[in-house]
Amino acid sequence: MSTVSTVVGGISFWYAQEGTPAPREPLPGDTSVDVCIVGGGYTGLWTAYYLKRAVPFLNITVLEAKFCGYGASGRNGGWLYNGIAGRDRYAKLHGHDAAVRLQKAMNETVGEVVRTAAEERIDADIHQGGVLEVAHTPAQLARLKDFHSVEIAFGETDRILRGARETAERVQVTGAVGSTWTPHGARLHPAKLVKGLADAVEALGVTIHESTPVTEIKPKHAVTPYGTVRAPYVLRCTEGFTASLKGQKRTWLPMNSSMIVTEPLPARIWDAIGWEGRETLGDMAHAYFYAQRTADDRIALGGRGYPYRFGSATDNDGRTQASTVTALRDLMVRLFPVTAGVHVDHAWSGVLGVPRDWCATVTLDRSTGLGYAGGYVGSGVATANLAARTLRDLIQQDSGQAGPTELTALPWVNHKVRRWEPEPFRWLGVHGMYAAYRAADRRETTSPRSGTDPIAKAADRIAGRH
Repeated sequence: MSTVSTVVGGISFWYAQEGTPAPREPLPGDTSVDVCIVGGGYTGLWTAYYLKRAVPFLNITVLEAKFCGYGASGRNGGWLYNGIAGRDRYAKLHGHDAAVRLQKAMNETVGEVVRTAAEERIDADIHQGGVLEVAHTPAQLARLKDFHSVEIAFGETDRILRGARETAERVQVTGAVGSTWTPHGARLHPAKLVKGLADAVEALGVTIHESTPVTEIKPKHAVTPYGTVRAPYVLRCTEGFTASLKGQKRTWLPMNSSMIVTEPLPARIWDAIGWEGRETLGDMAHAYFYAQRTADDRIALGGRGYPYRFGSATDNDGRTQASTVTALRDLMVRLFPVTAGVHVDHAWSGVLGVPRDWCATVTLDRSTGLGYAGGYVGSGVATANLAARTLRDLIQQDSGQAGPTELTALPWVNHKVRRWEPEPFRWLGVHGMYAAYRAADRRETTSPRSGTDPIAKAADRIAGRH
């Protein structure tokens, strides 16, 4: 189907539907505060929220280059779930029990976001239907069963494994041979959450300056074109846009992810698909998809399109290649053939932060007061909340207002990782990796073998994912 009338870019469908927020004033000049937070996405706003709630007298300023939620926080797939990047590596580095504590904290974080949104009267279309991940091939089914066993070993005893028939009773995904479901997940509207959170933060007395790009972060300083903010604590919460800061080009790689959303679907189509539980939906492919049934009965579906721009460049407004839009639409029709005649209303893209070892982390350097959180590798909707509460505890501990907590003892705290390779090796590596994953998925689709394709295993090793 032609995508001529599909809106492409414009930041995201979520903002096309919700409307961009009224602009807040930029930084008026040099100033001094107690805590300066760079980045007005989920991580920065949640950090401001929890810090101000814990220590009301703190003078906190948030600096945002565009407007709050311009980045991944306003473009993501609306998956509030308990996945966290790097858990298996943390188990190897710190022991199984430490990783179990991290996973338990993530499980609880889903409920924390749901409760806090309700307390702050943020209507973000949240529906706690859990997460359903399906398998389509023998190799995917073997990975799914292994994944299910591993999750149980990390304490997720309420996770359920389903066969083909039970899966079809939940959602009619063509070719699904099995699935696993966890209750620790919810669907939400990303822009509604970030706009409501920004309003809640301001209501607490936090100052937010938008249209204020930070060009450099250094101890006790955040430098902008309008002036410098001085603070004992300067926190970098920039995720996929980290590479735009001076000296941070190779810190986290800005990986692209793309999405489409359909027109609202009629009852006859939903009768064929099911999906009454409104679970967030994904699969076990190497180049996986993620999807939700929106509050107004659309399908929003995402996956990897053009994975990375040379030199860690990021887009301006979510523009997406026509080939990516077509590929995502074709994928949707393969999953749900009944959608063959459905119109795609909107397509967009955004970047997420990927560390070299694919491990999310939270750090506070006590000698400089510099902190950061991120590297969520696409699992940031919930992880950002846990990271923010951890930053709160680290700052309170460092300032002598509180002692160590369960969160400050989690294994991702102060994790160090090497930088990405310089160009052109970075570009070649990322594009080669995803070409290998797509090739492995194609081979697995036609193979009766239950083992993961060797091409994918080699790509995992080269990428540093295992």
